[in-house]
Amino acid sequence: MTDLEYQDRAEALLRAIELACDRINEETDADLDNQRVGGMITITFANRSQIVINLQKPLHEVWLAARAGGFHYKHDGASWLDTKGNGEFFENLSRYASEQAGRTLCFSS
Repeated sequence: MTDLEYQDRAEALLRAIELACDRINEETDADLDNQRVGGMITITFANRSQIVINLQKPLHEVWLAARAGGFHYKHDGASWLDTKGNGEFFENLSRYASEQAGRTLCFSS
């Protein structure tokens, strides 16, 4: 993947996260606060726990830090997959966010 392809896909991922947070806040009372600074989004939950997603441009990866741990994702041409074989980004973000929010939350591309 070229740097430009990575940047396009990574930016699309960050936009999808922002839109999902907006949708969740409109449809539920989950009260997510999402802040983006450059290539990093911080999602803060009502209980003040956080999930941080940031771009690792030199590695062409996206990193996710949650209470469950730290995870690295690479794009395989179709989706962002965990580099250790632990699943797809949005499925995992939904699971970790749900755990931290104490309710079911759904993130998708």
